[in-house]
Amino acid sequence: MTVSAVAAFLLVQVLALPLHGVWVVLTAVIVTQASVGGSIGASLEYVLGTLAGALYASLVALLIPHATPLATAGVLALSIAPLACAAALSTTFRVAPFTAVTVLLLAGQFGKDPVTAATIRLSEVVLGGAVAVLVSLALFPERACRRTRAAAVLVLQQLAHALPRLLGGFSAQSDPADMQRMQDALGNSVASFDALVTDARREQRVSFGLRPNVGALSRTLLKLRDDWVIIGSAATCPFAQALLSGLSPRLAALGSIVEDYLLATAGALSTGGSPPSAAQVDVPVNGYFSELTAIRAAGLTKALSANELEQLFTLGFALDQMRSNLIDLERCVREWKAV
Repeated sequence: MTVSAVAAFLLVQVLALPLHGVWVVLTAVIVTQASVGGSIGASLEYVLGTLAGALYASLVALLIPHATPLATAGVLALSIAPLACAAALSTTFRVAPFTAVTVLLLAGQFGKDPVTAATIRLSEVVLGGAVAVLVSLALFPERACRRTRAAAVLVLQQLAHALPRLLGGFSAQSDPADMQRMQDALGNSVASFDALVTDARREQRVSFGLRPNVGALSRTLLKLRDDWVIIGSAATCPFAQALLSGLSPRLAALGSIVEDYLLATAGALSTGGSPPSAAQVDVPVNGYFSELTAIRAAGLTKALSANELEQLFTLGFALDQMRSNLIDLERCVREWKAV
């Protein structure tokens, strides 16, 4: 922000803008973010909000005479009310009411008509946003991508530690509150990662060199998160007693192997190394399905209730999806290796 403010101020001195270019400096300070993508997003939002407020306030001011304080108050109310409603519905319009006030009140103070005041305000906001983006590009050229990588590593680590606990719910009764807290924490981490992906995509539009496919990694992590939710929903109660001796050891082995795989993948993503092969997950997954086939052949599923059968099929579906998504994860991490 400091660099943006100084750069904007020096630019204003060269251009000799009205009002000493105050909107240029303020905009540069307000929209400067810790990454290029963040600065681009904040600048676009600020410019669009300013444009909406300037256009609407100018239109109202031109259509309704407001030579007296009472008339000005009425025009002010007519301008701000709908813009405030728009700001409540979308963050894009947060600055629109403020812009309307500056266009209507400052125009008269400095002998400008509303259209001229709106034009000055909008042009200076655009200039300030450009300064913010250029400063971010110079100081943080790939900050969002680095932060996205770190956030993805955190998600993978949480997924790794969560799976054995979720699968343990099929062998012994788990604490629902504890499971919910774990799922909520995982969901928050995925949401934070997804927010960074938006900034990283903007950043890549103005960067050079190799560009990792942040969208593919985001989709894969979201799919894995959904797999964990499905597993958790099926693990609200243990398996039927007749199934425990055969399936519990298989699930314990599967949870341990997948945990190690995800932690190794997180390490590879963090350091830029080669990810482990997802083929190693096939062994425990196939072991689970082989044991399930043997249980069916022994006729042990005939005595199960509809809910117990649904539990089996739900877990089988989630494990099959997980295996497919882990293959996608390996490909995504391999793409990040060269970046």
